Amino acid sequence: MDLGLKNKIALVTGASRGLGFATARLLAQEGARVAINGRNAEALEKAAAQITAETGAETLALAGDVVDPATPPRLMEEIKAAWGGLDLLVANAGGPPAGAFESFDDEVWQKAVELSFLSQVRLIRAALPLLKQSDCASVLTITSYSVKQPIPNLVLSNSIRAATVGLTKSLALELGGQGIRFNSILPGWTETERVVNLMSARAQSSGRSIAEETARQAADSPLGRMGQPEEFGRAAVFLLSPAASYITGVMLTVDGGMYKGTL
Repeated sequence: MDLGLKNKIALVTGASRGLGFATARLLAQEGARVAINGRNAEALEKAAAQITAETGAETLALAGDVVDPATPPRLMEEIKAAWGGLDLLVANAGGPPAGAFESFDDEVWQKAVELSFLSQVRLIRAALPLLKQSDCASVLTITSYSVKQPIPNLVLSNSIRAATVGLTKSLALELGGQGIRFNSILPGWTETERVVNLMSARAQSSGRSIAEETARQAADSPLGRMGQPEEFGRAAVFLLSPAASYITGVMLTVDGGMYKGTL
């Protein structure tokens, strides 16, 4: 199937590694021009160089912290200056820390809101003028299956990521008439650096090894394993692409069956 992504312009934030990098790499494989963003300039340049070497695609490394309100408008200005527009946006940011409800004060909650929700609000708001000029505008937010099935010891993520789902669905309704699609992927446990850190925190708390904690969590999937970033990336690229032109307002779990509900 031709996904129709050749020469489309994409921005993927949080893309120096993990789910963002996998998505950017697969977009590039499909012929898109991809701007990637992350906080670590050195890691970002290495990621961009790897994507270009592997795919031959034009890749732009735009360092910056999306939690800073000044960063999203700057990213859009740099993309417009380089390529003239934007077709696809992947609003991705790191997750808040693990811990029990009583361990977090207002400052921690506010930082989590800024990281996992307001960064996406600001990215979308900054991107809209460019997206409105595209004939295939598509936005993908990345959340977690925890918005449907809360994960123990992740009360910050469970709570705040649900706001992004509400935002995504609302914008699908509000801006669909202007030709902009909005979808979200709710990944389950996927083998990324963040998951390794979470397993490490669990191991410290339980006294088990990281490998034991990882195996225990993987067993929650009917497939008996965690996902790979590329498996997430394939679903993301399809939802973003013109091939999915009649799909909007969808909250897609990519979780190996870890979510046990029927809706």
